[in-house]
Amino acid sequence: MNYKILNFKIIGDGRGRLVSLESFRNIPFDIKRVYYIYDTNTEPRGFHAHTKLEQVVVALAGSCIFELDDGKNKEIVELNSPDIGLYIGVNMWRIMREFSSDCRLMVLASDYYDENEYIRDYNNFIKICT
Repeated sequence: MNYKILNFKIIGDGRGRLVSLESFRNIPFDIKRVYYIYDTNTEPRGFHAHTKLEQVVVALAGSCIFELDDGKNKEIVELNSPDIGLYIGVNMWRIMREFSSDCRLMVLASDYYDENEYIRDYNNFIKICT
C-alpha cells in the first residue's frame, strides 16, 4: 500500500499550538498546490486515484474516514487530528466518507492540477494496477 501516516511535531505552550509543514522535511515532496475541503455533507467524495500526484491530507478540524485501495488490498484510515498527516502516493484509489459536521481537510499536493492524470473509473484503475 502506497500510503503512510505522518506524525508532525507540535510546538506549543499556554498560548496555543503550531505545526509547521515543510517540503522535503516533514512533507516528502515539493509542495506545488494547497487546497481545502469543508462544508461537506453525508455524501462520500473522492472515487479516484492519481498516476503522478502525491498528496498529504490533514484534518485541521473534525474527522473523516479514508478508504484506501491499491488494487489488491483495502485499508481504512481515520483522520481526526491536525498533527497527523495521511500521505497518499500514486495509484491509490481513495474514497472519503463519514465527515463530521466540523470537518476541515487541508490537502498538500506535489503538482498543479492536471485532470489528465486522474483515474476516475475504478475498472480502469484495477487494469492499471494489475
